[in-house]
Amino acid sequence: MEMIYSIIDILFWILGGYLLFNCSYLSFFAICGLFSLPKSKKEATNYRKIAILFPTYQENVVIINSVKTALQHQYHGDFEIIVIADGLQPETIAVLKDLGTKVIEVFFDKSTKGKAMQFAMNQLVDEGFDIAVVLDVDNVMGDDCLLYINNAFERGKKVLQTHRTAKNMDSSFAFLDACNEEVNNHIYRKGQAVLGLSAALIGSGMAFDFNYLRNLLNNIGDTVGEDKQLDFMIAERRVAVTYLHDVYVYDEKVANAKVFTKQRTRWIASQVEFMKKYALIGFVQLFKGNLEFFNKTLQTFLMPRILLLGLLFVMVLQAFFNPVGPPILFWFGLLFTLCLTLLIAIPRKFYANKQLYKALFQIPRAMIGMVIALFSIGKAKKSFMVTHHSVKPIDNDIKE
Repeated sequence: MEMIYSIIDILFWILGGYLLFNCSYLSFFAICGLFSLPKSKKEATNYRKIAILFPTYQENVVIINSVKTALQHQYHGDFEIIVIADGLQPETIAVLKDLGTKVIEVFFDKSTKGKAMQFAMNQLVDEGFDIAVVLDVDNVMGDDCLLYINNAFERGKKVLQTHRTAKNMDSSFAFLDACNEEVNNHIYRKGQAVLGLSAALIGSGMAFDFNYLRNLLNNIGDTVGEDKQLDFMIAERRVAVTYLHDVYVYDEKVANAKVFTKQRTRWIASQVEFMKKYALIGFVQLFKGNLEFFNKTLQTFLMPRILLLGLLFVMVLQAFFNPVGPPILFWFGLLFTLCLTLLIAIPRKFYANKQLYKALFQIPRAMIGMVIALFSIGKAKKSFMVTHHSVKPIDNDIKE
């Protein structure tokens, strides 16, 4: 019996060490994110030709609205809207073409965003594009977004991530999702950039040297997480990902727990895929001096924050009754550190919004959704779990 208690004690300490790693990583980069980055500039002597890519899967209403908005964007050079149409209705395609949009249809037995983009980029190779901007079907570019992107490439950048932020906060759950997006921006993008590390790609609001992205996509393979795969491929090539923290792309936030669970299922499946794929390679790259790649590997080991929050709460409660493992002060210290980290990472302006305090009551539902997502990741490997969108205007109080 004493041996069993010793084994359980060791297991609890191992768990404690893992959760300590999670909290330490998050809190360190949250503190780094408090420091400022240089302001982005939009002046340039050369205005490059830009391809704005909208990979679209069965979104017949939202894509028309997004294209109309994108066509109104102000830019001093040439840009073209390219809709990569997977499963769009013929009437939708006709409307898009009438608007002056280039439509590239794709047909796959199993659809993935990476394969669709790969096909489209190879179709566009002779059209003289210098920059490729990737947007989700619901995304809206902020004012002068393309001018800022062009300036970054004039300064020699090859890959960049804009500040993707909420387009809507019209429900408590959407507000909670908006907070989560900003915490990610603070920790995985701004905090990293302050230290000179690459920002993590999000999947939209990204810009690449056109030929460089084409080369990457031709080697991307079949994956549910094309943004993470691109992240690792770029890090392996030791190319920096710049973060334009003050250049905005607006993105629709999920309005309910069902959509949240479906979206997170795909995200967790992607994280598990790359943790398995790159765990060992990450340490090999570290010994080769590639800290960037190793850092990306560490991020795959981090538990989703909402699950981390729930687990730490459970560990504090169990410590009142369980004599083995770390003491209650250890667990409480981790829980306090995580809560403080989240408070630091949420934008100050959110605290003046009453929706924030209503959103706190959605956390238990989000935790349940994450647990369901955790046990449903097998579905993401069998089908393209798309998050469907609706036409939503940008809330006036969101714009900076």
